[in-house]
Amino acid sequence: MTHQKTRKCIASGEIKPADELLRFVKTDGSHFVPDFDKKHDGRGLYVSNSKTMLHKALEKNMFIKSIHLFLQIPQNFEQQVTDLLYRQGLDGLKTAQKAGALETEPKQIEKSILQNRAAFIVQASDADNDIRPTSDNTLDVISVYTSQDLSQALGGQNTDAISVIKCDMAQKVYQHIKRYQTFIEN
Repeated sequence: MTHQKTRKCIASGEIKPADELLRFVKTDGSHFVPDFDKKHDGRGLYVSNSKTMLHKALEKNMFIKSIHLFLQIPQNFEQQVTDLLYRQGLDGLKTAQKAGALETEPKQIEKSILQNRAAFIVQASDADNDIRPTSDNTLDVISVYTSQDLSQALGGQNTDAISVIKCDMAQKVYQHIKRYQTFIEN
């Protein structure tokens, strides 16, 4: 049995699994950066994956109070975080496309679902057609991007839905998109 790391959200005070939190790090020179993939060294400060909790932490200077040091936090930090989460999901889809792990044609999407090759579906939030798996299939359908967002990410191809094929990178792409969805919905 593996023990899942937990951390405390500085905004709510709740102890949560680390993967349900957003990590931020103070870098050299008192700069403050998002570190969602935990690549930077340094003391991490954690906030629940929620736009509301991030706003609260920024509004009440909880980052500075938690670390007891001066931090340079840009005025538009909340928007920068939102934009970063938004881009990470789309960049993941772009990488999956280059690896041949996406289906964007409706018939191929349907085929991937029926053949149980789809890891999950990304449906444009403004799509005319609703692609839903059959009732016996528990495939997750995520609708956080517009068709324009998806089309631009995939090189201008008109895209209302995407089937992400089961492969090594599918889980990471899923995590990025779900992180963004959770953030904007909470």
